[in-house]
Amino acid sequence: MRDLRNPHASSAFLNLVGFISRRELGSIDEVQQISLEDALSSREVEVAYICSESSSHEDYIRQFLNAGKHVLVEYPMTLSRAAAEELWALAEQKGKVLHEEHIELLMEEFAFLKKEVVGKDLLKGSLLFTAGPLEEQRFGFPAFSGISRLTWLVSLFGELSLVSATLEERKEDQYMKMTVNLETENKRPLSWIEEKGPGIKRNRYLSFHFKSGSLENVPNVGINKNIFLKDQNIFVQKLLGQFSEEELAAEKKRILHCLGLAEEIQKYCHPKK
Repeated sequence: MRDLRNPHASSAFLNLVGFISRRELGSIDEVQQISLEDALSSREVEVAYICSESSSHEDYIRQFLNAGKHVLVEYPMTLSRAAAEELWALAEQKGKVLHEEHIELLMEEFAFLKKEVVGKDLLKGSLLFTAGPLEEQRFGFPAFSGISRLTWLVSLFGELSLVSATLEERKEDQYMKMTVNLETENKRPLSWIEEKGPGIKRNRYLSFHFKSGSLENVPNVGINKNIFLKDQNIFVQKLLGQFSEEELAAEKKRILHCLGLAEEIQKYCHPKK
């Protein structure tokens, strides 16, 4: 489902015009369902929110940018770095904002981690994420569907290099385990594991060891309040030109770096024969 919103140039508020869905829903909370064709051609629609499966993101972004709409899209923006670069170039050509949502960076847990990590010398670290199965055909290879974890690591420790990656799969059981070994610019090892299958609970386990001590998992630091709204406000600030070129460039560099790493990991796990 994609929500289509119309921002006013002098306001931080967005008015919901309509939504698109493959299902016939009619209306939700008095907001009418509209067709993709109507959304693309309507002058009333100035912004598109893309919240569909990851495999469809690239096509929808391209259609809305070509129709002259600003775009907010859930991560991952695309399933390849080259496609993301191409879409950003298209957005610049059209004079439109292309924003990749990153609610994981607005979570209380991440704010706690950022505070704990700043100024410390990492020796080694690991991040394990577990959850139920996710359909790769719709949501991409695990390095892409789990890119929010990779974004955490890059945001905490800077740009990373891929050392090795393996993928264990039992498709008949809907089970998979991806193990990735990364390295910081200071040659410190970081491991990232995604394990998914039926009956596996959604959870995150981390272990960071520094010269000054260790951090094992994150304590209960509070409820993640309004993280989607916070991300939307960032998008609106971009629409209103309230982000500097330096801030936009740094964000774009991080996103492309993560997409590039995800692509490398996929190639490492599925080498061409």
